Amino acid sequence: LGVVRDDPAALEAAFREAAGCADAVITSGGVSVGEADHTKAIMARLGEVLFWRIAMRPGRPMAIGRIGARPGAEGRIGSDDEQAILFGLPGNPVAVMVTFYAFVRDALLAMSGARIEPLPMLRATSVAAIRKRPGRTEYQRGTVGRDPEGGWQVAITGAQGSGILRSMSVANGLVVLGHDQGDVAIGDTLDVLPFDGLI
Repeated sequence: LGVVRDDPAALEAAFREAAGCADAVITSGGVSVGEADHTKAIMARLGEVLFWRIAMRPGRPMAIGRIGARPGAEGRIGSDDEQAILFGLPGNPVAVMVTFYAFVRDALLAMSGARIEPLPMLRATSVAAIRKRPGRTEYQRGTVGRDPEGGWQVAITGAQGSGILRSMSVANGLVVLGHDQGDVAIGDTLDVLPFDGLI
């Protein structure tokens, strides 16, 4: 449906059109708390917000819900309404890619009737210290390869800001740092989700 300006009426019209012709709708941007972020409010008006904001980095401002082509009573979707699942992804490019891999990919496969296979996860040794605050899951971009003994080793790709596209373009996997995990020391073993096989 192309680019929709940050205007509630325009966004609502686009969402109604999308719900009338698609089973799933993916948006980028407009899900945070800024003055121009209207996605969550329009999602609630046309259906329901199933959840919003995730304890993860990057990708915290994310919303998933259901929308209908016509609003029902108090924003509820009527049983005869054309409906769609709406994945409201963040606006920063790296956050979009990470949240797509973490949430949307498997949902789309399930909606299409495909059998969902667990994504391959490697255990790799960190070649550098990594700062990590407990209380959220982090997906840091990294390069994974073989060490001299034939095991796996990984290094992050530098600055990890969600707007730094280079951190993703030079990576070949995501270093998954768990919710309760703290700082990583050289030699610690980490979970790595390789990009090979994701697409």
